[in-house]
Amino acid sequence: MLKQSIDLHVHTCFSDGTLLPEDVVRHAQENDLAAISITDHDITDGIVPAILEGAKIGVEVIPGIELSAELKNSSEGEMHILGYYINWENAQFQEQLKLFRQARERRAILIVDKLAAAGIKINKDNLFRIAGAGAIGRLHIARFMLEEKAVSSIQEAFQKFLGWGRPAFVPKLRLKPEQAIKMIRRVGGIPVLAHPFYGNYNNKNLIGSLVRQGLAGIEAWHSKHPPKIRESFVKLAAEFDLVVTGGSDFHGPMDNGDSFMGRQKVPYESLSSLKKLKSEIDKNIRHILGSHTPQENR
Repeated sequence: MLKQSIDLHVHTCFSDGTLLPEDVVRHAQENDLAAISITDHDITDGIVPAILEGAKIGVEVIPGIELSAELKNSSEGEMHILGYYINWENAQFQEQLKLFRQARERRAILIVDKLAAAGIKINKDNLFRIAGAGAIGRLHIARFMLEEKAVSSIQEAFQKFLGWGRPAFVPKLRLKPEQAIKMIRRVGGIPVLAHPFYGNYNNKNLIGSLVRQGLAGIEAWHSKHPPKIRESFVKLAAEFDLVVTGGSDFHGPMDNGDSFMGRQKVPYESLSSLKKLKSEIDKNIRHILGSHTPQENR
């Protein structure tokens, strides 16, 4: 049977996922997915191994990224912007991502210090060793707290300590939405608003302003978007002429072995729309570069 479903929001162990990129791709194959996008936070190291594994076993892998942006009227002052078909090898882009990861490390240390003040001692060296070489985040800390039996669940770690307004909350370095959008567009990528309902930024006027700043798509399918909400975003995307995308926001199998990957049944047509838009973007870039080529070199 021809595989038609895709998942365009997937994390690996290089950010706050639990699986290696190769294992993520194999997991996608096991869930009968035709394509996935690796969208780690502030890091692209998982893209190449995923692409190579995907070529071996027949799973299409789209290079992606997830960036955090500042938004005052979000529950945590945060908006996430996904970037698809990015030129991840761009040196300036990588330098910016490196600065974001360094800020994440400083934030993690501050969180650990606040947890200590709240009576929860965490060994920083052990935490960073478990987090590995990727982009450390609150989910790493929550998992470590669970492993150390400081909490009984990941949810408890966020509700009692790590969430917005909690004793160990520390905001992370964030761009303005227009900066994140421009950063993605500068490397030929397609900026897409991630989980707008879950992030509490589903205001029509807000989305309209993002579109004027260069937003090109909206994530309608998401593991925390009820069907009616999903349909409302599909209609909103049509109104603003946006590409509709979707994914599970996969971070790894649950403790009981269950998996969100592929559960959203995002149609392949969504990826086809992304590909068409990417082709138009590349065509415009070639046109701009061509128009700046000296006459004698044409």
